[in-house]
Amino acid sequence: MQNENAIHLQENRTILITGGTSGIGYQSAIRMLCNGFRVILLCRNHLRIKETYEKFKFDIPDIDNYIDRLDLRLCDLSDLNSIKLFSEELLGEDCKIDTIVLNAGLQYTGAKAIRLSKQGIELTFAVNHVSHQYLIQKLFNLLVKSKSPRVVITSSEVHNPKLPGGRVGMPAGLGDLSGLKSMNDFLMVDGSEVFNADKAYKDSKLCNVLFAKELFSRIKQLGIKTPVICWAPGLVIPRSDNGFFRYSRKYNEIGQRVFAFIARDLLRITERPSVAGEILMNLSVDDHYSSPEFRFYSNKVNIFGENSFVLSDVSFEAKDTSKAKDLWNLTNKLIKLYCQFETI
Repeated sequence: MQNENAIHLQENRTILITGGTSGIGYQSAIRMLCNGFRVILLCRNHLRIKETYEKFKFDIPDIDNYIDRLDLRLCDLSDLNSIKLFSEELLGEDCKIDTIVLNAGLQYTGAKAIRLSKQGIELTFAVNHVSHQYLIQKLFNLLVKSKSPRVVITSSEVHNPKLPGGRVGMPAGLGDLSGLKSMNDFLMVDGSEVFNADKAYKDSKLCNVLFAKELFSRIKQLGIKTPVICWAPGLVIPRSDNGFFRYSRKYNEIGQRVFAFIARDLLRITERPSVAGEILMNLSVDDHYSSPEFRFYSNKVNIFGENSFVLSDVSFEAKDTSKAKDLWNLTNKLIKLYCQFETI
């Protein structure tokens, strides 16, 4: 799964991670802490902070040896004002961040009704894309203080209609961005008047790749050498009721459990959260991934558990540099309806 070379972990890194209270992000955070890194982990409310701390205590028996490196912070990614408050608090501390891991990924496939962020933006797009573009720009000055800054973004192969996950249901596609261009109560980024939760998730993963490529382009123009790594973790289905599918399970519990049994237990085409978490940590800190360029990796889990972690191509639409630029500019325009900030 990992490359055969020895893993060389960069020491004394501070890593900020979204989507770190469950699933891949949580498993990665455990490994980051136990390898000696400082972890800033965003939690959407005070209850989640308490619950996450208790989970760490349970999963790391000698947590007292690591607790001074764990920094649980209040930040609701569905609320731009919460991101603003958190970012300005961190900026006031004048610290540095070596790696920003944009891992949060919400989906509610199966739901018929649209869900909205605090600002009235469709929730999948708001959390998976808009929040991350806002957060990275707010914290950019802390990132570039690092001697070896890095950005890691969790996407998915479902962004690509030619791959198996992307062929199920409606494919990802942003069209001419007419929904986003309207800036007002749009259901889908492509302007469709019919909401589709599954497509909204796929579209958000396409946005992740376009955002990553445009972010790298802008950082490069500033003369700053920074790896921007996008990756697809594969199909990760835990045995618990937590993790990525916890929302969609609410809308089709029987279907989701049958699918999980077939994919995870019969065909064995899923990845374990612990292994995916290890990969995410390595992407964040391993010297092997320190080349200052944009890269997209896929964790390919084939039938009966055969897997490989490889450099991969992105979809045809994800290669559209003009669309990447338009998405960036329109997203910033949307954010500025609610929060003013300095753009990259």
